[in-house]
Order: sequence, then C-alpha cells, then structure tokens
Amino acid sequence: MKRYLSALILGAGGIAILMSLGFWQVRRLAWKEGVIAAIEAKIGDEPAAFDGIAGPDPERDQYRPVTATGRIGQAYLRILSGQKYVGSGYRIISPFIVGDRTVMIDRGFVAEDEGPPPMHAAPVTITGNLLWPQDADSYTPAPDLAKNIWFARDVEAMAGALHAEPVLIVGRDGPDDRPVTPDPVDTASIPNDHRQYAITWFSLAGVWAGMTAFLLWRIRQRTN
Repeated sequence: MKRYLSALILGAGGIAILMSLGFWQVRRLAWKEGVIAAIEAKIGDEPAAFDGIAGPDPERDQYRPVTATGRIGQAYLRILSGQKYVGSGYRIISPFIVGDRTVMIDRGFVAEDEGPPPMHAAPVTITGNLLWPQDADSYTPAPDLAKNIWFARDVEAMAGALHAEPVLIVGRDGPDDRPVTPDPVDTASIPNDHRQYAITWFSLAGVWAGMTAFLLWRIRQRTN
C-alpha cells in the first residue's frame, strides 16, 4: 500500500506541475496574440504627416504609420539580410531630408548581385512606419566600414554614420526604387512559440501519466 501511495503522489504531483505549465503557456499565447493583433492594427492605421510629429518617441511611436516628403541623400548603408526564394542581399538605409531635419529611410531589400540603389534628384513622398528595431545584440559583429556592410539595424549607430536623427522610417510605398524592393514592417519577426510550448508540456504530462500507470502496474505485479 505504501508503494502505491508513493507512486500516486509522485505521479499526480508531476502531472499537476506539467499541466499547470501547459495552461500557463495557453494564457501566454492568448496574451501574445493580443499584443500582435494590437501591433498589426497600429501598423495599418491611417498614416500621419511626419513633419507634424514633434520628437518621435521609441515607446510611443513604435510602428506608427507616417507619410513624408523629402530628398533621399546619396549616402547609404547596406545591412546584411536575406529573403526567401531570393537569397542573400542587403537592406538599404539612406538619409532622408524632410524640411530642416535629416532622418533615415529603410528603402527595402536588394539582392547581393545588384548594383547601388538608384538616386532621386527630385523630392519623393514615402509612406511607411516608424521603427526602432532590436536587431543588434552583444554578439553582433561591428560593421565592415571598408565594404559598407552592417550586420544589424542599430538605429543609434546608423544615425551617427549618416549624420541623421536616430529615427528610422521603414518604407512601404514610394517612388520606383528598383532594384530595391520595399520590405515593410510586419509582425512576422515577433516570436510566438507559446502554442508549441503548451503542446510540449501537455505531451510531457501525458507521458508522465503513462509512466505512472506503468509503475502502478509493476507494483501490482510484484505484490501479487
């Protein structure tokens, strides 16, 4: 009887812990889906005139849609990137002069074998979203300035290199910039693995239950 009780306590305790972790991940999934839905709604809002925004704020204005008219500077940075079905290439970041301010514009993706991005002599109107991406971390290599290759969109560092404000507009509509293809802001890069985590915990709870049942069966066989 003592063996049965110990096995039941061990089994029930393990199943309860694993199930609670699974339900916690279900709650996290609902929360994350709500966050993503709110971001998608913000991305799709009616664009505001950029020159009417005083002091864009990374917290308040992240993902905010804007429209701006200005001149694209001749300088540009190449951010190492890649696209499905295309291969490796670069994001093109250029200075964007709007009135008396110089910010930055993410013009989109260009394949590795393409030449430099086109220059625009006349002012252009661009619609996009403000973004302060968290691409860089402590493992990101320093940019190769000699080859003009950067390994992440570091807004502060890029602003210093382009003599611009640390404000980035990721374009989605604008002038014909071929061979550069716009790569608009979306939520695809936001991690949401909570469903898989929940399935894992529930599966482990099922395995634990099976092992408990097997252990109880073995105890019964030995006592008979």
